Amino acid sequence: MSRLANCFAELATQNKQALIPFVTAGDPQPDFTVGLMHEMVKAGANIIELGVPFSDPMADGPVIQAADERALEHHVSLHDVLDMVAEFRETDKGTPVVLMGYLNPIEMMGYEGFANRAQAVGVDGVLVVDMPPEEAEEFSVIADEHDLDIIYLISPNTDAERIALINARASGYLYYVSLKGVTGANTLDVDAVASKLSEIRSISDLPVGVGFGIKDGGTAQAVSVIADAVVVGSVLVKQIEQTPDNANQIKTGISTILQEMRSMMDAADRSIV
Repeated sequence: MSRLANCFAELATQNKQALIPFVTAGDPQPDFTVGLMHEMVKAGANIIELGVPFSDPMADGPVIQAADERALEHHVSLHDVLDMVAEFRETDKGTPVVLMGYLNPIEMMGYEGFANRAQAVGVDGVLVVDMPPEEAEEFSVIADEHDLDIIYLISPNTDAERIALINARASGYLYYVSLKGVTGANTLDVDAVASKLSEIRSISDLPVGVGFGIKDGGTAQAVSVIADAVVVGSVLVKQIEQTPDNANQIKTGISTILQEMRSMMDAADRSIV
C-alpha cells in the first residue's frame, strides 16, 4: 500500500480527515524548507504538498506567486526540491509528500529521469496543474511504473463526464478547487462545496481533498465535515511573506495555524453528515 493510501486508510479508522499544508520549496531560503516540513508534521499535518517554484504559476494568486519569486531568486530548481525531499526522508519515512507545480520543469528533466529521482527520494505523488488527463498518457505510464500517484484538480465547473475521465486517470486523491479563481481569493461556500463533493463521490471512490479558501480553524473544520482532506496554502505562505528573515517566527506562526486547524477538525461534529 502506498504512503498516501495508507495515510487515508489510517485516518478513516480514526474518523479523521487529512490536514494537507502547502508551502513553496525554497521560500524564503533553500535551507529553511526541510525544517519547516518537520514542524508542520509536528503541528498535525498528515500529508505535505510541496510547491515547485515556477516563473508563471497560473493557478496561484499573488501570495504564492510572490513565494515562487522569492524561491527563484535563490535559483531553487526541481533538482533542489527533490534533494529537500531526500533530506526530509532521512528522518521521516512515513509522511506522504506530494509535489505540486507545473509541467515545464518536469519536461526539462525528462519524464523518466524525474520519475526515477522522485521515487528514489520518496516522493509519493505529483499534482501538475497544467497537465490535463488528455495530455498525460505518456507521463501516467511512467509515473505508475515508479509508484507515483497523479493527483488531478476538479473545479466547480467540471461536469460529470469529465469527473469520470479524471477519476479514471487519477490516483492518491482528488483535489477539489472550491473557488472559481486563483488561490487565496474569494469566500468559501461550504454548501456549494458539499453539493459538488456529493457529485464527485457518486463517480469516484478516491479520497477528495478541498483547497482554496481555507483560511482558519473555522473554515478547516467546516470543510473537514464534508471532505476527506483539507488543503491549506495561502494563509501559510503569507506567514512567510510577513517575516521572511525570522525563521523562528515563521515556524511558530505556521505551527499555530495548523495546530488550531487540526484541533478544530478533530472536534468537528460529523453526526450531521
